[in-house]
Amino acid sequence: MDNRPIGIFDSGIGGLTVLKEISEQLPHENIIYFGDTARIPYGTKSKETVIKYAFQCIKFLLSKDVKAIVIACNTASALAYEEALKEFKVPILGVIQPGARATNSTTRNNKIGVIGTTSTINSYAYQNSIRALNKNAEVIGVACPLFVQIVEDGWEDTDVAMITAEKYLLELKEHEIDTLVLGCTHYPILRYTLSKVVGEKVSLVNPAFETAKEIKSLLKQKDLLSDKMEKPVYKYFVSDDPEKFRRIGGNIMNKNILSIEKVDIENL
Repeated sequence: MDNRPIGIFDSGIGGLTVLKEISEQLPHENIIYFGDTARIPYGTKSKETVIKYAFQCIKFLLSKDVKAIVIACNTASALAYEEALKEFKVPILGVIQPGARATNSTTRNNKIGVIGTTSTINSYAYQNSIRALNKNAEVIGVACPLFVQIVEDGWEDTDVAMITAEKYLLELKEHEIDTLVLGCTHYPILRYTLSKVVGEKVSLVNPAFETAKEIKSLLKQKDLLSDKMEKPVYKYFVSDDPEKFRRIGGNIMNKNILSIEKVDIENL
């Protein structure tokens, strides 16, 4: 048993969708969350830059003595996960593989859509992972970069979100997909809008939920689960604008986020 916290990082607030799922499946685990809000979005950055940012985030979490790290950013999972496994000894889990496995158990006609940031889609991480598990899968990736800013600005339930979704998802609807992967941790916040646009016959796969299941399994396998039964402690850190994080993050978590600390990780 290990009562140290789980570390989670994302480029902004979207990773809170992963934290929320983990908190529901592992209700006694302490968690430290870092949102790199000063450098969002990762999805428009080069691979080298994303790896640099991801390593800095990991080093910050390790300075807080975490027992495992979840890369709650799809872009960082796509571009930096393999490099992170080589560089750090702590157990690390990304969101790509859990999402890919869930997708192949969900699809019925093997026509699958993946939406994500430009970097995630261009990396083919989801497309290749899904096809590696299902050679019959037809996977269409569509970059939806504006969704991140829509969520960060709290506009997920507006006409702006609906019009943007209709434009982005038109190609996927024409291909008659039956499964849509929400390949960015911000996107589950747009779930209602996305479901309305693609229709009720299309199943939405949320890698955040699948990642929570896998981190639970990983901790159990390595005998790292907490044995504390009292209320867990969640600590939040950001690289910019704590008040915006508090406001929008509180809506995602459905509770007030009381303590947020701004930190500088540029020199890590």
